[in-house]
Amino acid sequence: MEGSEELESSLLTQPWASVCFGESTFLAKACFRDTGYILLISDLSSVWYESADAKAVGQRSKELNKRLTVPVSSFLHRLRNLMCPLLAGQPDAATSFSCHCAAGGLSLHVKSELSGLPFYWDFHCCPTPVEMVSRHLVRPLIQMSLALQYQVQELTSLLLQKDAEIEDYRESGAALSRDRLRTEPFQEKTFQQNFMAESLPQRGAGLWCWGSLCWQTRTVPGQSGGGCRAPAPPFNLCVFGSYLTRNYSSVCIWGSPHIPPL
Repeated sequence: MEGSEELESSLLTQPWASVCFGESTFLAKACFRDTGYILLISDLSSVWYESADAKAVGQRSKELNKRLTVPVSSFLHRLRNLMCPLLAGQPDAATSFSCHCAAGGLSLHVKSELSGLPFYWDFHCCPTPVEMVSRHLVRPLIQMSLALQYQVQELTSLLLQKDAEIEDYRESGAALSRDRLRTEPFQEKTFQQNFMAESLPQRGAGLWCWGSLCWQTRTVPGQSGGGCRAPAPPFNLCVFGSYLTRNYSSVCIWGSPHIPPL
């Protein structure tokens, strides 16, 4: 039987999706099996989750759907068929979702139909443990940031090589047949400064903070050779709220162009 650990392992392979409940927007991901489900949801300030096995699903279904007498697997199958299209951006028009935050938790209410009868479900989500937030949100985003940073380094190197190649052609007497194709030599420092000053602020404070993680780094005291690097304080990545602020001291951004496992 697949337990909660196996469910969470399967959840790691699921992508985050943007969903709207009323006027509120969330990020969510979920995994459903015949043995239960696990749901992870965040408003980019807090992160909540619920993990329920088949026994818990059966008990709740009796409380919420007293007229329905179907196997627990049918409830789980129906929940999967309702949540997966929602996460894929194609919610069922006949299904309604609503959420309510209270006492640190989040309740997601679902109203639909099953076997021609009204079907109701409530996801009772509680605050997600920091370790789980790290596995599903912090580490993947840091890894992606490192991958993009490495990609930028490779593209910058390629641009500089191309500039050197073009300059060699010019010194050999070559000339452009179309002047509109002429470009100025690439200046890495100028490009980074303009990007930070002009592009990122237009895309919101959250991305600005994430950009600071990529570009504004300092060598951690006590590290020789500048191998381990971390953001210069003060650092507040608002997309993770208190989770990352409270635990960031254990996370390093490596100065090497190679991407280490997290």
